[in-house]
Amino acid sequence: MVFSSEIFLFCFFPAALIGCLICRTTKLQNIWLLLLSIAFYAYGAHKVVLVLLFSVFVNWAIALLIKKAESIKVQRWLLALDVMLNLSYLFYFKYYNFFRDNIQAITGHHSEFTRIALPIGISFFTFQALSYCIDVYRDKSLVQKSIVNVALYITFFPQLIAGPIVRFTTISKEIGKRSMTMEDFNDGVIRFTYGLGKKVLIANLMGIMADNIYAMDPAQISTGTAWLASIAYTFQIFFDFSGYSDMAIGLGRMFGFHFLENFNYPYISKSVSEFWRRWHISLSSWFRDYIYIPLGGNRKGLRRQIFNLAVVWICTGVWHGANWTFILWGVIYGALIIGEKLLRFDKRNIPTPIGRIYTLLIVNFLWVLFRADDLSGATGMLKTMIGASGTGLWDKTAAFYLMENWSVLILALIVSVPLVKKLKENAAFARFADIIRPFFVLLVLLLSVSFMVKGAYNPFIYFNF
Repeated sequence: MVFSSEIFLFCFFPAALIGCLICRTTKLQNIWLLLLSIAFYAYGAHKVVLVLLFSVFVNWAIALLIKKAESIKVQRWLLALDVMLNLSYLFYFKYYNFFRDNIQAITGHHSEFTRIALPIGISFFTFQALSYCIDVYRDKSLVQKSIVNVALYITFFPQLIAGPIVRFTTISKEIGKRSMTMEDFNDGVIRFTYGLGKKVLIANLMGIMADNIYAMDPAQISTGTAWLASIAYTFQIFFDFSGYSDMAIGLGRMFGFHFLENFNYPYISKSVSEFWRRWHISLSSWFRDYIYIPLGGNRKGLRRQIFNLAVVWICTGVWHGANWTFILWGVIYGALIIGEKLLRFDKRNIPTPIGRIYTLLIVNFLWVLFRADDLSGATGMLKTMIGASGTGLWDKTAAFYLMENWSVLILALIVSVPLVKKLKENAAFARFADIIRPFFVLLVLLLSVSFMVKGAYNPFIYFNF
């Protein structure tokens, strides 16, 4: 089930909201939301929901044992067990097929084997569950005796499938006691609607163009066509994922939960390092707090810092998927960030336009690697983008897609930058914005629903992770 679907908007969400209004105590609301969250996941995952429930039980039980353990040594062994169990089923479901395929390719021995289905959102809920146990071990979070509280934290439907990755410390008080206010509900509706508009009105349309062009032979398309595909996917993945995060944050707010931001206009970054401080903030901070800093961060000399960064970025690539394209993508980003650290790039007085062009070019090229099915496909598209395929700079295909999508491309560009935020610094514009906001939100909602009813293209990229 996806947020941008009729069954969610007109059936699931109203049921969740009405149930919470009927359940007057936080404890009853938690039980109701937990049951709905499990149903939400089971709707698309079916029997694989057992993996999610296993994750809940394991992390709840081991956290309790960690807190009851009388010695640090026992606590460490219990934490190691928790990490091993979480990563074992993550690697099994996510990477079993990848390793079998590569072993067969290396040995030349091919045999049929049952391919393992990937549970939706397993990378997200596994990292979220891990952070709970680690924080209990570090005494940064209170252990929960109630399995309902832990289960709701891990399975809560707004952020279950594609994040943001929420820390238990962020919402622990709200799980214990919260209130649903009209102010929060109003803010949540606005945030959800904006996210829905990003997804349905921009990401989906950009995705159609990107998919159509990526389906072509890169050696047969012009440089302009290849660039249109790359730019379309660059916009698609941003509005797809940030739109989902907006909807998750908005839904959480409506039910009394306050999630942290996950995006901060990443495409205005002046360096690759800054880009990753603005993109998927919850994942970047997770790797920082649970891998980079425990390894020593920047406290043990330059060589160790380089090693730590390399480990983090290999893990980042592996986290995103079982494909050599993702691993190479992570390695290249790691090398770029290490290079910027060595050159003290963020400390240099580089003109803003140059820094932004440099960053956007790198991000755009690397999204090609991220999007491609395999390394040969990525290489072919990149060759065409730099004019090395000999297919010409422009053709009728490029002209067609530009004419068909120019308005959405301009809209995507405008929404990608903090233009409205900047304009709101003007008091007169801020007052005008407050007046028209209800009408604008209603317009976005109506347009989004009309596109949904048409049954148009509607994938979520990060559901695969």
